[in-house]
Amino acid sequence: MAEVLVYVDHVDGAVRKPTLELLTLARRVGEPVAVALGDGAADTAATLAEYGAVKVLTHEAAEYDDYLVVPKVDALHAAVEAVSPAAVLVPSSGEGKEIAARLALRIGSGIITDAVDLEAGDEGPVATQSVFAASFSTKSRVSKGTPVITVKPNSAAVEAAPAAGAVEAFAVTFSENATGTKVTARAPRESTGRPELTEAAIVVSGGRGVNGAENFGLIEALADSLGAAVGASRAAVDAGWYPHTNQVGQTGKSVSPQLYIASGISGAIQHRAGMQTSKTIVAINKDAEAPIFDLVDYGVVGDLFDVVPQLTEEIKTRKG
Repeated sequence: MAEVLVYVDHVDGAVRKPTLELLTLARRVGEPVAVALGDGAADTAATLAEYGAVKVLTHEAAEYDDYLVVPKVDALHAAVEAVSPAAVLVPSSGEGKEIAARLALRIGSGIITDAVDLEAGDEGPVATQSVFAASFSTKSRVSKGTPVITVKPNSAAVEAAPAAGAVEAFAVTFSENATGTKVTARAPRESTGRPELTEAAIVVSGGRGVNGAENFGLIEALADSLGAAVGASRAAVDAGWYPHTNQVGQTGKSVSPQLYIASGISGAIQHRAGMQTSKTIVAINKDAEAPIFDLVDYGVVGDLFDVVPQLTEEIKTRKG
């Protein structure tokens, strides 16, 4: 069976969930070979093996932390030349998509971004995408070169499938451009204790109907009762009620959780573009004609200031 390269997103050896999803999808089209880079790369092996990696290619160098993107592209390029894979899978983060695009250009291959599913095809992997603000689903395949595919988080249920996970260090020669953009400083992101927005299984978002930054505590309380991430519409963000880093939509972040709860969000097309692939969508809005109700699985017509606190209390009660 052909090998499929999976780029590993990890923090000091702790593998992030989107990578485990990629390993699950990779098994559908070949044998997963993980590529782990930077400090702690070898420490990822046990987790990667548990979720199906037959081999783990590792390379540790200061360049991965000291410079932006290009060293990682150099490493993936070296891995492609060493393995000759059937495909390369990369998480659909901002950095992941830049790495994938640069790699595809390097190796003269086609690229598919933001896939939500992957299956084997007679002429190579077939990717499913949600397009036109998630109004349609398309199936595509790369017709030239080694397919490079980025996959949105929460597109596949993580499934363990123990494999060998043999660790192999591989050689990487950095290009002249690898040291072009240096990281000069880092500041730790303030922790909220909530999941990362794009990776969360549950997202609770607030919009214009929240009517002020002081009222976002209601949204946060509901999110915390569910162990969810907090999102916001563009209207709420533009009004300064919540940070831009939490914006869901076409000009914000794209999410695809198992459960998405929209409170006080009308459902403009720009917002729908960032959340319409959610598995189950619940909306709370006092306007029965709000466009958001056109795509929900469950809708509550009511004032969020009445509904959300009751829902939060009910969840807490049921959790004991």
